[in-house]
Amino acid sequence: MRALKLVQRLRADADSMSQQLLERIRNSSKCTELLRRVPLEEHKQYALDVYHDLMEWLANETDSAIEVRYTKLGRLRAQQGIPFSHLFWAVCITRDYLSDYIQQECLVDEPVEFWGGVMLLRSLNQFFDRALYFSLIGHQNASAYEFVNSPAV
Repeated sequence: MRALKLVQRLRADADSMSQQLLERIRNSSKCTELLRRVPLEEHKQYALDVYHDLMEWLANETDSAIEVRYTKLGRLRAQQGIPFSHLFWAVCITRDYLSDYIQQECLVDEPVEFWGGVMLLRSLNQFFDRALYFSLIGHQNASAYEFVNSPAV
């Protein structure tokens, strides 16, 4: 499947995909602190934003937008007291959900596009790897800032 076709599908299905993604995250025991400490509206916005970010990255494949957004997200989650493992797992759920979606809804269209689909899945993995990396950087930076600025014991 070509990236353009996926982008079109993402645009058309973003709302329902976001709802299904949130349901998967809610059902995960590995995201309890994330669910407890982050308001529902923020979860909903993240679920929509991740697909927007993915569409933008597929169009440009530059890390700058991912770096800014996900470093900020990692820092915010650290400030909210969310363990990085919970953030990491939510991103893994997001990746898995999108992979399932592509396999069920997109790759069955035309078998001729198989290799294009393989390349697209590779690009998707690169996007999520970068999102995780920059989230970790933001989380670490917030933790380091908190450590440096905490009162001496």
